[in-house]
Parts: sequence; C-alpha cells; structure tokens
Amino acid sequence: MGRPRVRDDLATIPGYHSPQVAVDVRLNTNESPVPPPQDFTEALLDELATTPWHRYPDRDAIDLRKAIGTHHGVPADMVLAANGSNEILQAILLAYGGPGRSAATFEPTYAMHAQIARATATNIVQGQRRADFTLAAEEVRRIVGEHRPAITFLCSPNNPTGTVDPPDLVQATLAAVADHDGLVVVDEAYGQFSPHSALTDVRDDRALAVTRTYSKIWAMAGVRVGYVVAPSWLIADLEKVVLPYHLDVMTQAAGRIALRFVDEMHARVAALVEERGRLITRLSDLDVDVFPSGANFVLFRPRDRSGDQLWQELLDRSILVRNCASWPRLQDCLRVTIGTVAEDDRFLDALEEILQ
Repeated sequence: MGRPRVRDDLATIPGYHSPQVAVDVRLNTNESPVPPPQDFTEALLDELATTPWHRYPDRDAIDLRKAIGTHHGVPADMVLAANGSNEILQAILLAYGGPGRSAATFEPTYAMHAQIARATATNIVQGQRRADFTLAAEEVRRIVGEHRPAITFLCSPNNPTGTVDPPDLVQATLAAVADHDGLVVVDEAYGQFSPHSALTDVRDDRALAVTRTYSKIWAMAGVRVGYVVAPSWLIADLEKVVLPYHLDVMTQAAGRIALRFVDEMHARVAALVEERGRLITRLSDLDVDVFPSGANFVLFRPRDRSGDQLWQELLDRSILVRNCASWPRLQDCLRVTIGTVAEDDRFLDALEEILQ
C-alpha cells in the first residue's frame, strides 16, 4: 500500500526539539525553577472539583481574556489566549502569512518564528543581528524595504541570546512596515524580566501585536497558556483561524487564577534577576565568553573546547543545559536557565571542574 506524501516544502524540515532526559539538574528549557504557590494549586483544584467535564469550555475564553486585559489595562477584545504563545504565533501566520507572503526574522532568534512560518507555507526572509546580537534599526529598515514582509518578528528579550531591544526599535519597525501595511509582532515570552515592554505601544490604530506566555515566570510550563495583546481588529482576524474550543477548562481556570498572584510573580522576577547576576559574575571568572542577558537564562561560549564537548561533559555529571549550535552564528554556544541557588551552584561547580 502506498502512503501519502507530505508537502514538498515540509519534506526536509526537522521538528523543533529540546532534549528531555532524566538528569539531576535541568537547566535547558527556561522554565521556572520553582512551582506556582501552593495557594494557586489549591484554588485551581477547588474550581476543578465543580467543573462540568461533560460540557464544552467557554469557546471564547472570555473570563480569562477579561482577566488578562485587566492585568494589562486593555479591554478583553484586545486579548486572545491560546495553548502557549506558540499557538498564538501559528494563528498570526495562518491569518496574515501563507503562500505568496513572507515573514521577517532577525537571526539568531527564537527558532519557532521560522519553524511555524515554514509550516504555514510562509516565505522567510532573514536579517542579521550585530556581532553582539543587538539589532540595528538600519538592518530592520533594509530587510523591510527590500522584501516588504507581511509579518516582521521582533523578540525582546531575545531567545536564545538574552538581548533586550531599545524601546525605539518598535517605533522604527512600525514606521518601516507602514507603507505596505505590514504587521509587527513582538515576542515577549521573557517580557517580565525586561525594563520596558512594547505592550504600552499597542493601540487600535497600530499594526502591532505583543505575545506573552505563562510558561516562564508564572511557573506554568506544564499547563500551556499564552496570549497576545493587539488591536481589536487583529484579534477578530485571529479568531477566524483558531480551532473551536481550543482552550480547555483547566487551562482557562489556571490562567485566571494565576493572575491573583501578581505580587508573588514580581517577587520571583526580582529573585531570579538577582540570581542571574550572581551566575554571570561567577561565569565571568571562568574561561568562557558570557553574553549580557535581560531574561531568565544566560548564553555563554567556552574558549578552549567545543560547545558539543562541554555540553556532553555537563550531561555526564547529570546537568542539562541547551546546546545552541543549531542556531545561526551560535556554534559552540550553550544557554543555561537560571535555576535555584542549589542548582546553579551544582552547574557552576561542575563547569569550573571541567574547565580546569
């Protein structure tokens, strides 16, 4: 029996994968190092105890969207929630990308921007970040002017480099895409760690969308909640392409209840930023090049051995970090998530032992 053939443009595309192996210290996927507060878990279980499981969830997730909107000071019709911010990115590319259209990325950056673009048959045009991984407005204007992309992706803090873009870069990008009615998407998966946010720039008269996730600082990677804040007309377009009832009852409840714990979230941000500073200080004393970070991870490159070798030597000691060799221009680079003090000490001690 024959088998159907996948689309020609997908035949050679690998899936997006991050190793999931059993280790003592897992610092490779930028998760929160600690779970949500116990009060969150208890409140969620209380609500689920009375959930009518035989009924479909609220198709529009309106209570969750209202709660997110209140959190950011916007109406519910400027918010769409989904199963992680990746589903939001997919909806944006389904609505505004596709055959005959293109999306711009600036490498190295979050790989799923290009991955989902390919899956939606959207052409990809790539600009380049500077040697220090900052992004020049001139490069944005060059790419936009030459290719007129339907969607231009920015990512701040940038994954996997940790780079924070200056606030005026969003304005420069909006000005660059205005003459061909392009859309600017700012990925702020790590936005809570940044000193500024593009959320304050979102208005109904601007083609700007800002995506965020609960997976990091809300400590809910296992639940999968993401959202976008955007003009109401853009949200209406995205509603045309998301599947009906795509956000289940538990996910909606978890997203709403988490927003009761904003103070705890801010405290965790402060603690992780402090711990990030400690980790960078110790890394700077070792034989590695360390890149500045405005996120909950740090990118570094060993000077006297390959990144592949160092990654394996850490894994041999039951410590898992992210090997970034698959990203453009990141050969030999590794990325370590900020963990607990004990986890970070285990990583740092192992790294020091290996490099000596």
